[in-house]
Amino acid sequence: MTVPRKGHSKIADIPEDLLEDLNAGTVPSASLSEGLAVDFSQLLRSTFPELPPEAFEAGDGAMSLGVTRRMEAFGEILLLHRGIESLPSLIAHPSDTVRGWACYMIGLTPKLRLKERLDLLRPLADDAHFGVREWAWIPMRRHISMNVRNAVAALKPWTKEKSVNLRRYAVEATRPRGVWATHIEQLKHNPEMGLPLLEPLKADPEKYVQDSVGNWLNDAAKSQSEWVSSICSRWRQESSHPATERICDRAMRSVSRRRR
Repeated sequence: MTVPRKGHSKIADIPEDLLEDLNAGTVPSASLSEGLAVDFSQLLRSTFPELPPEAFEAGDGAMSLGVTRRMEAFGEILLLHRGIESLPSLIAHPSDTVRGWACYMIGLTPKLRLKERLDLLRPLADDAHFGVREWAWIPMRRHISMNVRNAVAALKPWTKEKSVNLRRYAVEATRPRGVWATHIEQLKHNPEMGLPLLEPLKADPEKYVQDSVGNWLNDAAKSQSEWVSSICSRWRQESSHPATERICDRAMRSVSRRRR
């Protein structure tokens, strides 16, 4: 069995030969710092040399953007010049950054129904790489925000999946506030709309899922603290599972601080 490579925690510590491989798209990053160190412009030229000059010019122009806007810009470049039909080759690419661009291509493709986008994103939401799993939900936030009820209905079956990544995705993608992403106003003010995703996971055995459920509720507690308190009180009465207790402790952390 291959032992996962230990990633570098500082960009300055990344060896030059590894950085060259990351920029060539031949190896995945193994830490957040390595992912942030990737030169998107070089990576685009290395992995898609057949693109026209205007594609590379657009990539060069996007390099001054923040990382999420840069990811979106490069996803848009690939969507324009390669099309959504190239998605399978991107999903199979060894570079986690390229697979992240694929996530944005799906988010940017016009005239797709929400369920269609989620179906296309499914392998990326279940990707072995931690970074790709995050890129898989961030470009979906706008679509989820525009149709919360349909999103909850479409993601509810994911809460029953064997894959811990897919169960976690159903929650993380719909967090009321989220991280690096658009807030979902309906869920901030009406968090009960998300219960069909939370209830099945209130005693999930995996810490990865527990953290997401707790964070979802902690997001909601910043605007609807009494509702979150009542949910946690009910869950604790219904379940003595340690996972439920851990989720509720995480969910109530902001409320608890305010009460001190």
